Amino acid sequence: MKKQTKPAIFWWGIVLLVIPGLIHAYLLMPFPGSQDLNAITASYYLEKIVLPLRIIGGIMIVWYLVKYYSKNKKSGKIIKVAVLALCLISFYYTDIAYKAELMFEEPQVIKFANAINNKVPENLVIIGVVNNGVAKAYPLDYLAYHHKVQDNVGNEPVLVTYCSMCRTGRVYSPIINGTRQNFRLVGARHYNAIIEDEGTKTWWYQATGNAAVGKLKGQRLQELPYEQSTLASWLNKHPGSLVLQPDQHYLSDYADLKNYDRVQSVDRDSTLKNKDSLIRRSWMVGVIANGQPKAYDWRHLFKKRLLNDKIVITPLLLTIEPDSLTFHAFNSYVNGKILHFKLDSIGNITDQETASVWNWDGLSTAGTLKGSQLNKIQSYQEFWHSWKHFHPNTLFWKE
Repeated sequence: MKKQTKPAIFWWGIVLLVIPGLIHAYLLMPFPGSQDLNAITASYYLEKIVLPLRIIGGIMIVWYLVKYYSKNKKSGKIIKVAVLALCLISFYYTDIAYKAELMFEEPQVIKFANAINNKVPENLVIIGVVNNGVAKAYPLDYLAYHHKVQDNVGNEPVLVTYCSMCRTGRVYSPIINGTRQNFRLVGARHYNAIIEDEGTKTWWYQATGNAAVGKLKGQRLQELPYEQSTLASWLNKHPGSLVLQPDQHYLSDYADLKNYDRVQSVDRDSTLKNKDSLIRRSWMVGVIANGQPKAYDWRHLFKKRLLNDKIVITPLLLTIEPDSLTFHAFNSYVNGKILHFKLDSIGNITDQETASVWNWDGLSTAGTLKGSQLNKIQSYQEFWHSWKHFHPNTLFWKE
């Protein structure tokens, strides 16, 4: 009489144990094709059922091993042991190697130093935040690995974020409905980091602060102002600033990001003859005024150093400082009139209307408008593919 081994129990158990986790990992990491799918809702609910399905699958497999495994032929036993070994390999990749919060850990030690004791090279690019008279600088090379640092600036909690896949930083208030939340890195959708707050388990896009799925879907994190500049430029304006120091546990990870803050993909691409070509990973400076987003190609802006423009009714001045990395956007409306700016023969910023001299931080230092300060407009450096995805109605500056 033929022995009954009920193989379907084993194989369905394997399916439940492995397949949901593989799909989940595929959707939340930048595998080929995965980030182009509109699957954030599916990813969200799949994450919630992966563990229950694994438990069911595990029970089915244990039941099979206890009741039927001994009835298998030798070849059948070997195959099933080999499959279980492959499951362990699968778990390593889905739950460790390609799990975002383990790949990009938060700093174990958050340590700051003043300018005198600082060990961070001053040519590095930083995200700078000021609140209640306290200034802090977070180097991009560190943020690009960690993706987020949860901190306080001037007794105000801040969530400083950076996504290396879309090359953009954002600073948010981690307070949601009156409660400070802790956030974890979930993964990525549309090449942008997804973070989850601990209290409501809502998933938020890093590039916009929008709640994409979960209890607070449709809401938005409160964005806080910041600047992206070289540390040298930042310390020149904020000499008392504290600077985030490298966490010794992640020095090799930081080293992997060397020159991340200064070399474009187009510069690395030897096959691209025209370096001014607009490609997916071209750097942009993005500005939103009167609800209208607009993008400025970094290479074109870099050549000009200074650009007068207008978005709807808001007159703009965009600048890149002599360090070639620090950028600003200002409202150029001053004392009831729109000013137009240029660089004079020795590199000073002057306005055409009054010939007053201005520094790179938007402060008039000489002339009839001495002491006047241009109002800053939040601007972002971002990859073109990311900016246009999250701002589909964006305008694009052309000469």
